[in-house]
Amino acid sequence: MPPTMTSTLVLCTGDAHLSDQGAGVHAMHYLREHYDLPDTTYADAGSADASLAAAITAADYIIIFNAARMDATPGTVCVVEKDVADLADLIDTVTLDGPLPKRFVLISIQPGEQGPGDSLSEPVRRSMPKAAANAATLIYRWQRGESVFSTGLHSLPNSV
Repeated sequence: MPPTMTSTLVLCTGDAHLSDQGAGVHAMHYLREHYDLPDTTYADAGSADASLAAAITAADYIIIFNAARMDATPGTVCVVEKDVADLADLIDTVTLDGPLPKRFVLISIQPGEQGPGDSLSEPVRRSMPKAAANAATLIYRWQRGESVFSTGLHSLPNSV
């Protein structure tokens, strides 16, 4: 079956100057630097402007990288398909006028260290390849028209 052309928006949340709280930012940069993903756009969810809202409503699929407390070991990666209606709650600084994407996936990384700092803790730094590989796998599958999750909300803890 020939690949299906889809548009994917990869967003990050967090502050790269707050140590592990910037894991989402670092994961997005790792993905962009290590994978050639056609029809993929990258943006920081913190830049709440009209171009971000337009990119969200133009995308078929959205992946958001973030740091999230999951009561897990620092560096744990969790992939969860979310209901697209939850997208507006996560990015509450953007008004979405237009169609929502087909799928919305959150890739969360358990932070360890908190506070000021431009670098990640070692366990979180080591999780960047796994987080990026999960995103790349999703994007490749979507582009081939494959179903990644069945119906409902699903979680793939420590995938890939």
